[in-house]
Order: sequence, then structure tokens, then C-alpha cells
Amino acid sequence: MSVSAEEIRKNAYEIKDQIIADRRALHQIPEIGTDLPETCAYIGRRLDEMGIPWKKCGGPLPEQMTRDYMEAGFPRMERATGITAVIGHGSPCILLRADIDALPVREDNDLEYRSVNGAGHMCGHDSHGAMLLGAARILKDMEAELKGTVKLLFQPGEETGAGARLMVENGVLENPHVDAAFGLHVQPTDPTGRIGYAVGVNSSSLDTFILKIHGRGGHSSQPHLCTDPLMIMNQIYQAVNLLVTREADPAATVALTCGVAKGGTAVNIIPDEAQLHIGLRTQDVAAAEHLKQRIPELIDHYVKAWNGTYDLTVFHTPCTYSDEKFCAQAVPYIREIAGEENVLQIPPMSGTEDFGYITAEVPGMFAFIGAGEPGNAPLHSPQMVLDEEVLPAGSAVHAYTAAAWLENYRI
Repeated sequence: MSVSAEEIRKNAYEIKDQIIADRRALHQIPEIGTDLPETCAYIGRRLDEMGIPWKKCGGPLPEQMTRDYMEAGFPRMERATGITAVIGHGSPCILLRADIDALPVREDNDLEYRSVNGAGHMCGHDSHGAMLLGAARILKDMEAELKGTVKLLFQPGEETGAGARLMVENGVLENPHVDAAFGLHVQPTDPTGRIGYAVGVNSSSLDTFILKIHGRGGHSSQPHLCTDPLMIMNQIYQAVNLLVTREADPAATVALTCGVAKGGTAVNIIPDEAQLHIGLRTQDVAAAEHLKQRIPELIDHYVKAWNGTYDLTVFHTPCTYSDEKFCAQAVPYIREIAGEENVLQIPPMSGTEDFGYITAEVPGMFAFIGAGEPGNAPLHSPQMVLDEEVLPAGSAVHAYTAAAWLENYRI
């Protein structure tokens, strides 16, 4: 095989300082949601410097989707903007994906490059963008040797649960047509350089139900003249939690959480409105389908039983699925970069990853790369930090997996 793991690893560590600089630059400009102008501008400039053609992927969001996201607590989002770039020519084509959006979490770390705008890259997406920029440099330098095309996707909106969906709907898997996809995520609580992957279901699906209950407010001394939305909300809260214990197979992995329950302004006022936000995660498709049907039924019955009305917004993010055949092809390449002893199969994660929208369309693989040690602050914590020594290794994994897969592709 003409593609050399050792050469790619060497090239990655030669540009280590630049990869770290890219990560720190992105870390200081965290942006939330589906439209990330500063982040995309930085990535575009870096691709221009490398002579890699790129274009924006995305477009305006439907007004209803904009309103739905605002109901879910996101800032107003009117469009989705990602970046795609192409290295190489012809078929086959493999997609390398990095999510690049941040979280509405204020960083609590004493770093000279810490974010200061009230958002934070506390899920490590800044490092994902930097590792993919590093891979882009490596692949561009060996473009003449590639036996096909590598498409890069710098994706917004992963934390919304639908950024990948918006990219797929906007044609990211075509022109050129994508035959396989690979994604990599840092994990600050795993030893630096260790890579874990699951075959088959790789992450939980997530169904989110944003419920707004409309009642009729009034004085607390006259409840018979009111329709109390807080009482309705409380009954629905209990009902959906009991639903999991009675209608989900105990062998299924199901977690239901009502993360928002709010309404009212004073002890002597029955309010007009209450809200309940329900999150359902599972790795069992049958359980998900059943509960997705039953939760709206319960909501409808309880609200109507107490003479209320309601608005319900539902979001769905599917399980990410790592294709068995593609994993069998890719894992040996990853081991050549990371070392045999550092690559292991792990259970599916209980969290959710919107890369599932891509793996629902093409064979794919999603993996975690350790960037710290056990006991570190976890992802989404305001104290989360990463060991930047892992960044060139991540770039090398991206680049070698893509180049080697192209070279050995068989229909």
C-alpha cells in the first residue's frame, strides 16, 4: 500500500503547533446553534491558506423550525451554515465530519485563550474543527496519491440535535456522492490517545417534547373559575415517568427526563400557562417508536381531561449507527495510527449524537478519542479541559483512515 501510516503520523506531528493554534483560535470565538459566522470565517480562511476549495452548505431555516428552536430555549436561528471542502478526485468518496458549534455554558477555566462571550466550547467541538483542519493539510499535501475523493464537513448545530439533518437535506452527501463517513469525538475523561468505538448502535436516539399548556388564570381563592395549567403539568410529569416503568421493556435502555417544568409568578395566582420539556433517550428502536406514540397521547388526554389546551413541539435525533463492514475496514487503519493496544470496542454511549442523520444514509463509523484522564471534568462541564497533545493524533486518524480506505475500496 502506497499510503503510509508512519508518514501521515509524522506529518501530523510536524504541524502540531498549527493544529493547537487553530483549536485555541476557535476556542475563543464559540458560537451557538446553526449559523456560526465567525467560526466559518476562520475555517474558510484556513482552507484558503491551504489552497483547498470550499463552499458553504446550508440555507434558511423554515420559520416554523425557527420558532420551534426558540420554544426549546435556543437563541433565534434563521439559517444553517456549514462548510464543505473537497480534496482529491473521482470515486469513491469518504466524508470526514467535524461538528463546530458551542454550548450556552460560560467557561470556568483560567486559560489565556478562554472564551469570554458567555458561550463555551465545553463539548470539544473546537478541537474537532482543528483536527479536521490538520487532516485537510495532510491530505492536501498528498492529494496526487489519493485514490478517490475526501469530502470535509465542518458542521454546525450538533447541539441542537439537527445540524447534520440540515446538512443532509441541503445535499452534503452529493456532488460528489458520499460512499462512507467517519466522525471522531474527544473524550476528556479517557486516557489521551485511547480510541473507543461501538459496532452497530453507537448512541441513544433523543426525542424531545416541548409542551406549552394553556389554562385560564385567576385568583387562588377561586380555583373553580380557573383551569390550572400547573396541576395539569404535574399530572403529565408523573404520567410520562410512570409510562417508562410500565410500557418499556425492562431490557431496553430507556432514560426519560423532564428537564424543564415551569410556570407561575406568585403563590396566590393561578397562571395562564405552564411548560414541560420532556427528553426521551433510548438505544432500542421498538421502545422509542412505542413511547414516541404514547407520550403525545397521554399529553392530549390529560390536558383535555382538565379543560386545557396545548401546543406541542417534537424534535427527533436518531441513533448513530456504526456499520459493521465499514468498522471492519477502518479499525485496522486506526490501530496503525493509535497503536493496537489503544483501540478498543466499547458499549454504546447513553448520550445522543446527530451524526446519526448521516449514518442513516451511508455506511459510517463514529469513534471517541481520549483527551485527558479519568477524574477530569466531563463534557459539557464549565471546567472541561482537553489535553492538546492528542490533536495531531486525531488529525492523523482522520487522514490515514480516509486515504487508506480509498486505496483499498472494493465495490
